[in-house]
Amino acid sequence: MNKKLLIPLAFVALAGVLFWGLFRDPREVPSPLIGKPVPTLALPLLRDSSATFSPEQMKGKVWLLNVWASWCPPCKEEHPVLLEFSKKNTVPIVGQNYKDKRDAALDVLKTTGDPYAISIFDEQGKAALDWGVYGAPETFLIDAQGIIRAKHVGPVTNEIIAQKFAPHFRP
Repeated sequence: MNKKLLIPLAFVALAGVLFWGLFRDPREVPSPLIGKPVPTLALPLLRDSSATFSPEQMKGKVWLLNVWASWCPPCKEEHPVLLEFSKKNTVPIVGQNYKDKRDAALDVLKTTGDPYAISIFDEQGKAALDWGVYGAPETFLIDAQGIIRAKHVGPVTNEIIAQKFAPHFRP
């Protein structure tokens, strides 16, 4: 192949990739964990540090994992949506409190309501790394076999729940 053609060809390929990126949702962060089993972990409960939670406890159930923090403004934005959704008892929500202070997290749940069936405490954020979490909030849908089926980065809305998560709610 003629070397003079490589430069324009590389430019066209790069321009194509950049053009394609203009139409992608910046909140749609691809996760290599989609279609894979949930990470194995055991984290202390937020309300009782002597008790732990493991995803194994949710086997046989479809559930959401919501990574949140008291210091996170977008988490506050999505909180009413999670409260409303939790009242429907469609699927349980496990809250993973991320890089936070236990007292601050408990205060948020006490004053604004608690949408979580279970709240776990990831004080250092180390367990979140296993989930591929970039920051809070992030929400994962896990099926009854313990496979991650969907992920959303940023605050969830009713539309996101309906479009991205609801199709997976049946076991």
